[in-house]
Amino acid sequence: MSKTRPTRRSARPLGTASPREIVDLGFVPVRARLIEVAAFLDRAERYAAADDFRCAALREAAALLVDGRPERARRILEKLSDPTTQPETVSSGKAALGAWRPAAAAAGQGKGKVRKGK
Repeated sequence: MSKTRPTRRSARPLGTASPREIVDLGFVPVRARLIEVAAFLDRAERYAAADDFRCAALREAAALLVDGRPERARRILEKLSDPTTQPETVSSGKAALGAWRPAAAAAGQGKGKVRKGK
């Protein structure tokens, strides 16, 4: 028999949860993710990679967390996404990059590098 722990469930659906229950359920995992982001950015700085467009995009997106405006998740996703509506004439590669880099910024990366991505 498998020794899995039972999933902790709230006695009520989230729609009826109290403000305290919302924080109790979400705080610890979100705290861990925030520390993970900070550790990643620290590593990028230690290895002189902090100027990578993806690290810069994370720093810009992180500023949205504390700006006091609603819809943070949507705005962060938009900040990290490709805003263009026209397809590329030539494929820039298969892999998603996780952050958008304008073609002008990618052009200086040299031959064989991914030129533009999401």
